[in-house]
Amino acid sequence: MTQPYAGRCYEDFTVGQLIEHPLGRTVTQTDNIWFTLLTGNTNPIHFDAHYAAHTEFGRPLVNSAFTIALVTGLSVSDMSQNAVNLGWDEVRLPHPLFEGDTVYARSEVLELRESRSRPQQGLLTFRSSGYTQTGVVVLEFKRTVLVYRRGHLPSNLSRPVMRERT
Repeated sequence: MTQPYAGRCYEDFTVGQLIEHPLGRTVTQTDNIWFTLLTGNTNPIHFDAHYAAHTEFGRPLVNSAFTIALVTGLSVSDMSQNAVNLGWDEVRLPHPLFEGDTVYARSEVLELRESRSRPQQGLLTFRSSGYTQTGVVVLEFKRTVLVYRRGHLPSNLSRPVMRERT
């Protein structure tokens, strides 16, 4: 039986490493409206097509907080599966994202530093970019995580062995 992908550890990263995340995600109208209303965002440009039609964009914009969450999520299996998020910096939205666009992501490792207070972990800083099916960049940010070193993953990450029914 093949083991599930367990993510990268601190030692698996090198400065300058560029990682193309494998999955893309098409954003639907439902995604945009639900996320906007769930977070209490009252800006009608995200959920009122008539209102949005009268803006310079001519149609609803995808909620930028959804865009950040989506690009972060697309990067997790490669960048922070074994980490704790410490923060986002330099968040930029150079182009709007629209319902129906498909988002892809890539990340570049900018800095690695051993933790002085947590020797079982290290600090990883990387820049992630989200871009559409046409290659237009819709989001860029730097993110810093505290990632586990190999051999120091919490034991509760081990999956239980399935037993046969008797």
